[in-house]
Amino acid sequence: MALVVGIAGGTASGKTTVARKVHEALENQGVSFIDQDSYYRDLGHLTHEERREVNFDHPDAFDTELLVTHLKALKAGGAVEKPVYDYVESTRTTRTTTVHPAELILIEGILVLHMEGLRKELDVRIFVETEDDVRIIRRLTRDIKERGRDFDHVVSQYFRHVRPMHMAFIEPSKRWADIVVPHGGNNDIAIDMLVGALKSRLLKRR
Repeated sequence: MALVVGIAGGTASGKTTVARKVHEALENQGVSFIDQDSYYRDLGHLTHEERREVNFDHPDAFDTELLVTHLKALKAGGAVEKPVYDYVESTRTTRTTTVHPAELILIEGILVLHMEGLRKELDVRIFVETEDDVRIIRRLTRDIKERGRDFDHVVSQYFRHVRPMHMAFIEPSKRWADIVVPHGGNNDIAIDMLVGALKSRLLKRR
């Protein structure tokens, strides 16, 4: 049975960087990776303007049932077709990416620890914590440069959706974490310790 590791944290906290570094360090062990963002619901029935107003930080924005189904399939040794999400168009594409089963499954996303059905499938629960001012600057930069947003939209979205959802769902989910990684993806000491612990868990499963 695969070892499933969930990595959660607020927007732009560095959780993707933590997941990438863990993936790279344990690549020889065999790693599958799933990002929760790929499981945003298909909003192709809405106009582009309507999609831009959707609260993507709320739990209802995700197709959690499909995500849990895929995770269970990977744990059982089957491959899955992960959806491909287009951040610029704010909707799911018609393409998929094949994810093959592996000894270690990493799943990363803002609400990974909040979703009870998903949380029950995790063997190790990680929360990546970064100062709020750092996160908002990172998000502002990312959304403007990479996702076609303008400054006013990003700021409005932050106050209407991102911050309230962080306080309501993401920050409280930290209580479910086995390990909290402070200072995000640049905390190499904490990441090295995490990698060491995961290696030990994998060896015990063999």
